[in-house]
Amino acid sequence: MVWSLLRRRTAPGLPEPGRCEPGRHVLATERLLLFTPRTRLDMVAGLAASADAAAQRWLGTQADEVLPDADTRRALLAWRPAGDDGRRIPRGLAEPYAPGPDDPFFLVCVRRCDLSYAGGLELQHRTGEMGGWLAPGVRGRGLGAELFRAGVELAHEHAGLATVRAGAEPGNAASLRALARAGFVPDRGPARHTLPDGRVVAAVWHRHDCAAPRRCH
Repeated sequence: MVWSLLRRRTAPGLPEPGRCEPGRHVLATERLLLFTPRTRLDMVAGLAASADAAAQRWLGTQADEVLPDADTRRALLAWRPAGDDGRRIPRGLAEPYAPGPDDPFFLVCVRRCDLSYAGGLELQHRTGEMGGWLAPGVRGRGLGAELFRAGVELAHEHAGLATVRAGAEPGNAASLRALARAGFVPDRGPARHTLPDGRVVAAVWHRHDCAAPRRCH
């Protein structure tokens, strides 16, 4: 990674790759910066990126965790990370976010070119399963492969996992292409998978291995 270039192209105040803290991680790809949410805005904007019907077709998030109102989702995604675009966000959204010790690793991602919220990445660090999504406005630009490559780095270089796995429905061509471009290979797994909302779908599985995983701190 070209960390010096990254620092020149991101706003002051954003976390920098290579400066993880206990329970908090930060990494980057060519076009994305990913970090553990610092504020409630970071958290809810990351979730808003996956709440539209097109994403939920594949993700099946529990209903009480989905933001149903499209105008609210657009408003959240229009913000930039708190304090990094000169606007003062509402007090409730500016509240600090602290992940729990048993929570999955969740990283919100922003585009490095304009700091817009671009999606989210989740890693179940106990099981090694990973998932991710992109906001509607940035889909179809090849960012899925970058997102999954970041997931590989998070698993192998930050969480100490030798193997990370990801599942997708056979019809989810975009995710399958992105996983292949990120270096995942087909793996065995259950032919059926139950989504968080209770739907049971067909599933194909992929994996990425590392011979010498490590932890970042």
